Amino acid sequence: MANHTHASNSATVNEECITAYNDLKLNKKYKYVIFKLSDDNKEIVVDSTSESSPEYDDFRKKLINAKTKSKTGAVGKGPRYAVYDFEYNLASGEGVRNKITFIAWSPDDAGIMAKMVYASSKEALKRALPGIATEVQANDADDIEYDSLVKTVSKGTAA
Repeated sequence: MANHTHASNSATVNEECITAYNDLKLNKKYKYVIFKLSDDNKEIVVDSTSESSPEYDDFRKKLINAKTKSKTGAVGKGPRYAVYDFEYNLASGEGVRNKITFIAWSPDDAGIMAKMVYASSKEALKRALPGIATEVQANDADDIEYDSLVKTVSKGTAA
């Protein structure tokens, strides 16, 4: 008897995700890239990239306002994946550091199904994006306050 169970429900990573990530990492074209699952949950695609300043407030608003559609068509809070290129000054005065940070944004009040699909597909995206320095799991607006993220990303070494 043929076995049709799919061990992995994780989504595939659209090529544009890798292109956008390389534009951030290598070409410094973006400060951030936000990724989302396609409506059918089969593919991870680019949701948005930074094209404006001030970037961080814009980035945080986009995460907080992210929406996802359930199978029933209901629209609720949406999880997202994001990569942000943090730049900070070291408190020791040794100059500036950059840390490419992967943020798994999964708000507490997002739908259970959406959170599960995002959780199961996260590794597939991370594997496709080499050179990520650190990962942050964020579940509410406080977790993505700039200062608290810099503290986490810099492990307390930022000025």
